[in-house]
Amino acid sequence: MNAPLLPEVLLLRDASEQTALPLAADGVLRYLWEGRFGAMLIEVIGDKVMVNGQVVTPVEQPDADSRA
Repeated sequence: MNAPLLPEVLLLRDASEQTALPLAADGVLRYLWEGRFGAMLIEVIGDKVMVNGQVVTPVEQPDADSRA
């Protein structure tokens, strides 16, 4: 993927009758990722991360002591 990362700019490929929504909002970071399998909306609200409206559950990291 070699597309530039422009977090507040959304360019549509085709004309659409759907109303465009702003990517910027107070307290919310939004990124639109265009990948091989289609577009993915990533939202960060405080400590919560959502992908396409679904909450992402972080993976538990092992303690540094248990890795030795």
